[in-house]
Formats: sequence, structure tokens, C-alpha cells
Amino acid sequence: MPFSSNPRPGRRTARLLLASAAAAVPVLIAPAGAGHAAALSPAAAPAAGPAAAPAGLSVSSAAVDLTDPRKKDIAMQLVSSAENSSLNWKAQYKYIEDIDDGRGYTAGIIGFCSGTGDMLDLVERYTRLKPGNVLAKYLPALRKVDGTDSHKGLDPNYTRDWATAAKDTVFRQAQNGERDRVYFNPAVDQARKDGLRALGQFAYYDAIVMHGGGTDPQSFGAIRRNALKKAKPPAQGGDETRYLHAFLDARKVAMKAEEAHEDTSRVDTAQRVFLNKGNLDLDTPLSWKVYGDPFKIS
Repeated sequence: MPFSSNPRPGRRTARLLLASAAAAVPVLIAPAGAGHAAALSPAAAPAAGPAAAPAGLSVSSAAVDLTDPRKKDIAMQLVSSAENSSLNWKAQYKYIEDIDDGRGYTAGIIGFCSGTGDMLDLVERYTRLKPGNVLAKYLPALRKVDGTDSHKGLDPNYTRDWATAAKDTVFRQAQNGERDRVYFNPAVDQARKDGLRALGQFAYYDAIVMHGGGTDPQSFGAIRRNALKKAKPPAQGGDETRYLHAFLDARKVAMKAEEAHEDTSRVDTAQRVFLNKGNLDLDTPLSWKVYGDPFKIS
């Protein structure tokens, strides 16, 4: 489930406390799994075609969406800049910490939480792929603490064993697969149906990572519904830029409704910057700030 972004004090040293970031070269990753977990509203339509990019943007011969390996890696770096204060998202497989947000342990590349069910799903997936792994013995405890912030049955060795598991390629593959099944694929699928290109697909993905794909007032589903009240997406004959501004406006309202999300710089000085530049295909180079810290992907 989504993790709470609590910038600076109270968040993890490697994942959330904010430090200066250097430019990074993307590393390619391959998508995995089929998304189905997020509750998303259908709206069938083909993806919109490419538009002319403003001066200074690198433009490929044909626009590609977020499932392209390089674009997907860019998406992971963008999320990591906000959630990890680093572009090195692959360093986060081993991360685990209780950040005191009521969700128990938060861990891994997408903030799997012991209190919200997605960490349980991840360890179950890992155990199906590799029975007898170092985390399998914690499955009964993970089932009991689901829905709470309790560590009962996990302490004192769970964090150590998580770090050990993170050295295993199979566990990393399991994290990638659950990220895609629960967050990435549902976001991209809905964005495609709405006729959105790579930037809009990323805006959906980042929102689901933080807010989840459910139906509560701060969920991705509610954010999208509120945006649709203000503007139509391309699939419904609307202007893509206008719709994305409406979506980001609705996202900010949802963020400010929860104290842990009240810093909206990942929208204001990141996604909105790309949108104002007309970079709907999320082409590099990209420059942005999160919590005042500068980042760049060349």
C-alpha cells in the first residue's frame, strides 16, 4: 500500500530524508506481472499521439509510453527522488524501517507496509517463488499484524532478515512484480484508457504509490474523479494539458488532507514543471526539485 511522504524529520535516512542529489544515468529494467489491484474507473480510448516538443527536449522518432524500459526507469528515479532523496532506486530493495506513520514497517522499492497488506502479499509471492526463504517464517506474524502498526512476531530479527533477503535476486524480482501488479500496471492501464502519454501515466503512477488505488476521499480513484469534474481527458475529447493540470490540482488537495503528505513539491516543482514545459512524453533531459533539493536526469 502507499507509504506516507513525511519529508525531512521522521523519515528514513536513505529513503526519505532529503539530501543533495547528483545526476544519474538510467538503468534499464523490464516490466513484470499484470496489474489488477487498484480500483480504477474504465474509460476506453487509444493513446494520444506525439506532439511537438519545446526547444531543449530530446525527442525520439516516435513517442513511447511508461512501459518502455528507459521511461520506466525514469519513473522509478522520479519517485525515488521524492521518497528516497536519491535517484538510485535500486539501492532501496534492502530498506526497512518503521517511520511512525501507523503502517508498521515500511520497506523496499515502493514502500511495502506490514500494516497495509502489500508486504504480506510480497512475502507470500517470494515464498511461492522460493519456498523456505529467510522471510517465510514471518508469514504467520505478517498475517496477524495486517491492519495494525504492531511488530509482534517480527522483532527483533525481521529487519536483519529483510536486508539478507534483499541480496537475493528472487526477492528483488518479487518486489518488482508486486510493484507492477499493484501500482505501476493499473496506473499505466488507466492512463492509456484516458488517452494520456508518458507524463500523465507517471502522474497516475505517483498518485497511486502515495494514495493507493481505492475509493476513499484521498485515493487515486477520488483524485481522478475530482479532476474529471474540472476537465476532460483526451479520450473524452479534452485537452491533455488542461486535464493534467486539473489532475495535479486534485492531487494537491488530497495531499494536503493528510499531514504526512502536506508538502506538495513533488507536484509543484517536479510534475508541474514538466507539464508547463509541454513535456507530455517525459523526454530527457529532466530537471526538477523536491523539498528544495535539485535533481537531474540527462
